[in-house]
Formats: sequence, C-alpha cells, structure tokens
Amino acid sequence: MAFTRTYDGDEPVRLNKWLGQSGVCSRREADGLIAEGLVSIDGAVVTDAGRKIEAGQTLTLADRATEALAAGVTIIMHKPLGYVSGQPEPDKIPAVRLLTEENRVGDGAVPNRDASLPPIGRLDEDSRGLLLLSSDGVVAKAVIGPQSDLDKEYLVRVLGDVTEKKLKILRHGLMLDGRQLRPAYVSRMESFRLKFILREGRNRQIRRMCEMVDLEVVDLIRVRIGPIKLDNLPEGKWRMATPEERAALVG
Repeated sequence: MAFTRTYDGDEPVRLNKWLGQSGVCSRREADGLIAEGLVSIDGAVVTDAGRKIEAGQTLTLADRATEALAAGVTIIMHKPLGYVSGQPEPDKIPAVRLLTEENRVGDGAVPNRDASLPPIGRLDEDSRGLLLLSSDGVVAKAVIGPQSDLDKEYLVRVLGDVTEKKLKILRHGLMLDGRQLRPAYVSRMESFRLKFILREGRNRQIRRMCEMVDLEVVDLIRVRIGPIKLDNLPEGKWRMATPEERAALVG
C-alpha cells in the first residue's frame, strides 16, 4: 500500500528535508527514492532532488519505496530481569541472547547471532517489560530521536509512604543532573503500585525520581512505547513487529 502524506507547513520545504524531519526516512534515502522515480507530488513523479513541497500538496511514495524503507528488522521483546538491553560488560547477559527459535512467538526468521539489532530505548537489568530491538533507522529516530514525542508507560511497585504531595512532586518539579524533567503522568493504581507515563528516558529516571521523594522501587515493568503494547507477550519471548506497527511508530 502506497504511503501518502499532505504537507501542512507554512513555508515550502525541500522534500528530502521534510521527509527526514518527519521520520519517514533519512535525507540520503529520500534522494535515492527520488532518483529512482519512486516519489510523486499530487500524482506527478518528482525528478528533481531539490524540489520543494508546498502547503496542501500531497506526497506519495510508491509501493517499492515503502517496502525498501521497511526492510529493516524490528523486534518486540518481553525482557526479563537479569538481562541488559545494550552492549554488556563481560559478566552480563544481553537481551539479544533471547532471540531463539524456542522464544519466538508468531512468524519470522530468527536473526543471525551477528546481526546488528541495537535496543531502541534502554531498559535496565533490574527492570523488565517491553523492549524494542531494531536495525531500522527510521524506527529508531521515531522512538528515541531528538524530535520524538512518543510516551512510554510503566507500572511501578514501590516501598514507602505514597502521599498526594509526593505524587505532585513526581508529576512536576524534579530535576535530574541539573536539568528540569518534563512533566510526567503519575497516578496511584493500588496502595503501593504506580503508573508512570514519560516523554523522555533519562538514565534510571523513574528509580531516581522515586528516591528523591523517599520511595524505593521494588518492581518496574514497561508496558507500552507509543502505540506498541506489551499485551500478553510472555516474559522472555519475542516477536516481529508488523508493518502496521511500524507505520504507527513512524506515523
């Protein structure tokens, strides 16, 4: 299915710049697609790499272009405790070790052991839940790029006295490493169980936030990244992201 998007900016902008800023593809990839005649504006194929798109005009990528952009692999995993998401120290176990035939849910080939599948947003060794691994640069930019606005949802069990005052501080008013945190959605689900929704991913952010209001995190599970949910994927299992899920991420 061809990809279409209507430009709603105030000023004309170069196609490759707009596609790059939108997270659809990199500027270099955009130039390649134009050179192959796979990009059109209002039904007319674009042949000039310097072409600008104007407000109200609709860009279409041919089926072959969308297939090429989606060629990267994105994996959805339920990471257990005890595994690290990124490159491990000698005594740590990387989450990619779980990418076996036995752990797979659904269709899709098991990636080669030497395949490059970096984590798209880290999840600490002592945390569990939804982890994305991907060789798709567009997906990575959409999830952790500087312009990303995708939120991440966590269920957190804590020890300590959970008061409304502490919840208000967690929602807005904390600083980490000398920088103000973005407002967070924090609600109490049960006596010692909280829901956090963040739009940033600072190092061990939730644990450090809780420490600052005298709460100790004893369990942390990530259940959602933007439109991607952990749902009922069993712990330690993985599956391939669908084309629809990729489209929702880079949307």
